[in-house]
Amino acid sequence: MKITRIETLVRGPLAIVRVGTDDGVVGIGQTAPYEAATSAHVLHTMVAPLFIGRDPWDVEALVDECLRVHYKFPSSFLHRALAGVDAALWDVLGIVTGQPVAKLLGGHARASVPMYASSMLRSVTPEQEAERLAGFVAEQGFRAVKIRVGEAMGRDADAAPGRTERIVPHVRAVLGDGVDLSADANGGFSVGRAIRVGRLLEEHGYFHFEEPCPFPELEQTAQVAAALDIPVSGGEQDISLTQFHRMITGRAVDIVQPDIGYIGGVSRARKVAVLAEAAGIPCTPHCANDSLLQVFSLHLAAAMPACTQYQEWSIETTPWTRGVYEPMLRVVDGHVDAPTAPGWGVQLDPAFVRDAELTTSAA
Repeated sequence: MKITRIETLVRGPLAIVRVGTDDGVVGIGQTAPYEAATSAHVLHTMVAPLFIGRDPWDVEALVDECLRVHYKFPSSFLHRALAGVDAALWDVLGIVTGQPVAKLLGGHARASVPMYASSMLRSVTPEQEAERLAGFVAEQGFRAVKIRVGEAMGRDADAAPGRTERIVPHVRAVLGDGVDLSADANGGFSVGRAIRVGRLLEEHGYFHFEEPCPFPELEQTAQVAAALDIPVSGGEQDISLTQFHRMITGRAVDIVQPDIGYIGGVSRARKVAVLAEAAGIPCTPHCANDSLLQVFSLHLAAAMPACTQYQEWSIETTPWTRGVYEPMLRVVDGHVDAPTAPGWGVQLDPAFVRDAELTTSAA
């Protein structure tokens, strides 16, 4: 079996990838969202030529080779493009074997994956946020939720004056003690401010504190993690396995969060989960929207022993992810069942294929 064709289908912020083989199998993947046209261009100029004519079963070796060949360009866009091809190849292997990708990654470590309702907004008031999160808890059975505090990469700014200090206790008061709460700062705080916010979270019984300091400043995050009892998490922005190794072995974080779309695909995210397992810390893959990356993350979380905690489930409705694939995943009683259909277990919506801009690299 050889790879004969790699296609991108770009519509708005999304670039879907299709990989075809000489025996007619077609697998689907996706680059990380946003700047999709740029990711697709990098895919066809830098990634596809290294995969065309090669054996899909060599997927992890091919991913590694691609990054070694392009060692002078260790960029986010290269990893985003690579993620799309990597995901499509795992789909090919699942289709060929008649197994879900989760089985190929190691098997079902769990029958279903618990999810937390993840808010992506800072534009809502504490009262509005508590009300809508309470609705998700009541309607879909979520037992955990995550709010946003501070301002993304905000240098101790807040989305609105005093919002962090108001939202932390208010959401706890509204949702009660029966729901696990988390907070995400998206790298918005200095060490001192992060520690003060972390102590506020501890006071109100929060479950974990995500990305308190700017992600490149690993030493700052380590200081915060050492000062607090609440688990500190991070890693979503990182693309280097070496950086993840430093993060984990140096105990800069208590929970590690690789993003499949950012790190370069399922093959590399799986390696982070194995590092986490060896270090005895949880792995919770970052997944900030309801695109195909939600499907990929589900398979990874179902398979990897380190993915023991609630996994991220965006509660936001994004129009550009509507009508991309089917069947859409659904949360029932706070969980999503481990996938059982071959490959990723989903198909592209014909309307998306019709409306997207197609570019092909072929043998």
